[in-house]
Amino acid sequence: MNFKIPLFDLNIGEEEIEAVVNTIRSNWISTGPKCQEFEELFAAMLGVNYAVTLANCTCALHLACIVCGIKADDEVICPSLTFAASVNCIRYVGATPVFCDIKSMEHINIDSNQIEQLITPKTKAIMVVHMAGFPADMDAIMNIAKKNNLSVIEDACHGPLSDFKGKKLGTIGDIGCFSFFSNKNISTGEGGMIVTNNEEYAKRVRSLRSHGMTTMSYQRANGHATSYDIVELGYNYRMDDLRASIGIAQLHHLKEDLVKRAKVRSWYLDALKDVDQIITPFADNYEFVSNYIMPIVLKKSTVENRDRIREALHSNGIQTSIHYPAVHQFSIYQKYKANLPNTEYVCNNEITLPMYSKLTKEDINFIVESLVSSL
Repeated sequence: MNFKIPLFDLNIGEEEIEAVVNTIRSNWISTGPKCQEFEELFAAMLGVNYAVTLANCTCALHLACIVCGIKADDEVICPSLTFAASVNCIRYVGATPVFCDIKSMEHINIDSNQIEQLITPKTKAIMVVHMAGFPADMDAIMNIAKKNNLSVIEDACHGPLSDFKGKKLGTIGDIGCFSFFSNKNISTGEGGMIVTNNEEYAKRVRSLRSHGMTTMSYQRANGHATSYDIVELGYNYRMDDLRASIGIAQLHHLKEDLVKRAKVRSWYLDALKDVDQIITPFADNYEFVSNYIMPIVLKKSTVENRDRIREALHSNGIQTSIHYPAVHQFSIYQKYKANLPNTEYVCNNEITLPMYSKLTKEDINFIVESLVSSL
């Protein structure tokens, strides 16, 4: 179906195309100088010591679990309101996900009050997901982690450049993970990044992303090494220079794009403020954020009603989505019993409205008018 207003708009232009062409002409297209440049620019943008490019954010989350020392029979507290990769990576290392509810319909991030209640002698880490690019309560979460000697992994794939009290999301915990999937704020098609201030973590991630090798092809090709050793069981989780060149071009206009998104969100908030049947999560957040998606939650609703409203919007040419089905309700995770009433309500009654920088005020008014007429 061709939508009049799609859910998102691919933010690729001539700068990205030229960057890829120039990389092809350089005769080096695998992991090399462009990946290094992308890492350096990304680290500088976030004010963090180390950034490491990876094939995607799932790889980043997996390696984050490994370098944080999470092993079989450990427990990791995590939200269920997230994309499944956040939880799958806990299982990749043999650990057990312990699902935590979200705070409320107004604040759809992990509930820091419930985190403390879920800690056991087996708890090793907290996996935080910053939904839609809005920060979880990182002060409380870091205090809990420090008191209980827990690692904190930030799934910040929704939040490049999002602020939390003067810090960037992904730089507050022990390690942060970012996604550059096609619909993300920074898009390279597929791609990911780990950021950290821990030198040993960064060194180990660099080795693990390339089979546990001590040197990579680009180093050897440039005479910086002539051989390599394999020091632990690693993976092929590398990004290539083609994608990195796109990422570099995307960074050049990221801030401008996010400023425009903030304006789009302000139009939504103004148009929705008197619609009593819906809640707009994070409406009271005034920090600079990525506005990756535009979620709303229907009041006193059901999944059938939510789906009916989505169909009505689709019939008006407005594409929507849901973020996300509850992970703990997927067949593979039902054995991990969890009582998550807020999560389950939101997952059944959330609608993701279109969000991208090219939307106009007229587009937003049309979307909200169509939404209100279908309630």
